[in-house]
Amino acid sequence: MTDEPRPSWTAHLPAGLTPAEVDLLAATSLPAAWATNWRADPDRPVILGMGDAPLTGADLDGQSTAVAGRLAAAGVRAGDRVLMSCATSRDLVIAHIAVLRMGAVALPANPAYREPELHHLINDAEPVAVIIDDAERRSWVGSPELRHRPAVVVGPAIDLAHGAPPPLDRMAPGDPALIGYTSGTTGAPKGALLSHANLLAGAEALRLAWRWSADDRLVLALPLFHMHGLGVGLHGTLLAGASAVLVPKFEVDSVIDAIAAHHATMFFGVPTMYRRLVDSPRAAEMAQLRLCVSGSAPLPADLHRAFEALTGQKVVERYGMTETCMLVSNPYDGERRPGTVGRPLPGLELRLDPESNEVLVCGPNVFGGYLNRPDANADAFVDGWFRTGDIGELSDDGYLTLNGRAKELIISGGFNVYPREIEDELRRLPGVTDAAVTGTPDPDWGEIVTAWLTTDAPVDPDGVRVALADRLADYKRPRLVHLVDELPRNAMGKVQKHLLGRT
Repeated sequence: MTDEPRPSWTAHLPAGLTPAEVDLLAATSLPAAWATNWRADPDRPVILGMGDAPLTGADLDGQSTAVAGRLAAAGVRAGDRVLMSCATSRDLVIAHIAVLRMGAVALPANPAYREPELHHLINDAEPVAVIIDDAERRSWVGSPELRHRPAVVVGPAIDLAHGAPPPLDRMAPGDPALIGYTSGTTGAPKGALLSHANLLAGAEALRLAWRWSADDRLVLALPLFHMHGLGVGLHGTLLAGASAVLVPKFEVDSVIDAIAAHHATMFFGVPTMYRRLVDSPRAAEMAQLRLCVSGSAPLPADLHRAFEALTGQKVVERYGMTETCMLVSNPYDGERRPGTVGRPLPGLELRLDPESNEVLVCGPNVFGGYLNRPDANADAFVDGWFRTGDIGELSDDGYLTLNGRAKELIISGGFNVYPREIEDELRRLPGVTDAAVTGTPDPDWGEIVTAWLTTDAPVDPDGVRVALADRLADYKRPRLVHLVDELPRNAMGKVQKHLLGRT
């Protein structure tokens, strides 16, 4: 399909709301909107779970103000970058809110990152402060291998000297808010710089499309370091004036128990989670929810139907990226079509490249570019449209189906995995002369990371994951390792990965 009229996002609007009445940036920034909600209803529980009394709006307002004061006293200023690499906790939520409210730039990072991965982010983004939740990983920030030395290194409770809070909630829409690290197949991870306008537009579009209200209670078992758990789950909850139950690690019983105990209305997950739920004898207990959403990886149509048969829930599948927040969603009212990611969300324009069918997007939620990457930025946009790297097809009624990727991205268990980074580490291993990494389809994980190695000395395939334990997060380490005589290459010497495994 070529460049045809763009699908309209009006199908996502609640009855009675016209496109002319939609202003995704009316609140100026997420922190300003959050503070307004807290002060309008200070006693409303907002953050629940993890064994403690609920955090109310007044708690979040007061505690984030105090944390902002402590960070300011330590030297953090508006515009400074603050890296946060922590497991889900109430302290992390408060620290993240404080960073955004004071106008600093949040840099969420996976707590599973190993020392080289963390060092890359610190050297690239040069954060003034680093918040890490365990002593061993905090010690890595003092490594002599680091080119940049953050001035503040602290745990998520921000145990620093008290100080007067700086001005809060005064950011302009175009001010930088968050750097989300993604990666390409041709280099190290790169930081997507999102503005306050990007984050607000992304969350407000979902509030409208999913009918998110103060009456909702989300069971949030997604980690708070990527767009799904943080930019959708937490940011959206706070914008809607709703509440969230934090579940620190996904387990079927923990999620279903939280739904029942807290009378939850919403659950967001990745396909691997839905597979676990379908396999559970307790799946039918999900029926009490009003909305289940899946993202971060394609939801197989058979899994979509199996979940509906057990629970009565038609999962809303959506599509988004670190660089864009959410882009497309199946409708709340209307057909939720298995195998598709739905229609463009409010405010988003989407078209397909007429030659490659690559999905191109523009809108207030789309980032302005990568940090310190002029070459990548030149390739990422065409005439103002962001190139997603995903290949799509549009139905006559505007539903988007994703048919593959123009790039070599692997999605395993909802996490993005980039072959180049893993290949570089594999080539460092004794005996390995060359390496290629692909994704192998898997009904549980979506794809599993697979390594193809040429060697000049004995290499134990079963020992490769162990050998990479100090270099790569667990989800990046190959689960399948094949030793081959050679890697297939074309006339230009490029590895032809589609030929790997063929006889």
